[in-house]
Amino acid sequence: MRIVNNFEEIEIYVDGSCLGNPGPGGWAALIKMGNEEKILTGGELFTTNNQMELQAVISALSYFKKPKKIKVYTDSEYVFKGVTQWLKIWEKRDFKTYEGKSIKNRELWKILKKLNNFHQITWEKVSAHSKNLYNEKVDKLAKLSAKKWKEKS
Repeated sequence: MRIVNNFEEIEIYVDGSCLGNPGPGGWAALIKMGNEEKILTGGELFTTNNQMELQAVISALSYFKKPKKIKVYTDSEYVFKGVTQWLKIWEKRDFKTYEGKSIKNRELWKILKKLNNFHQITWEKVSAHSKNLYNEKVDKLAKLSAKKWKEKS
């Protein structure tokens, strides 16, 4: 594991899946710490794809109790643009739209904002199904998780 500015450098790959939107959903995160890999998965019986995308990131970042240097890879345009562009605007407006309505997934975005400020994070957008080994792995795991939640219904 490489140490950069007193932070361990960590890579996280995340994905979410939903069978129906809304419907049963699953998420997965793969945390790479040097040669080690940690897999986290979960899901919900009734959710949306965007909620699962956010939950994957939140769960992975929450895994660490001390600040870390992290590079997060996501194929979700919603998560990527949300955290790199829209979050600052939403925060200034108390997480409301231009029309004054609460943004969708407001509570999840608030949690992600805190985690984004806690860690030193670089965000990377990857193309879905682009043969990126780790992105493909979390995609499969998120879909498996969603199927498990569907079976519970």
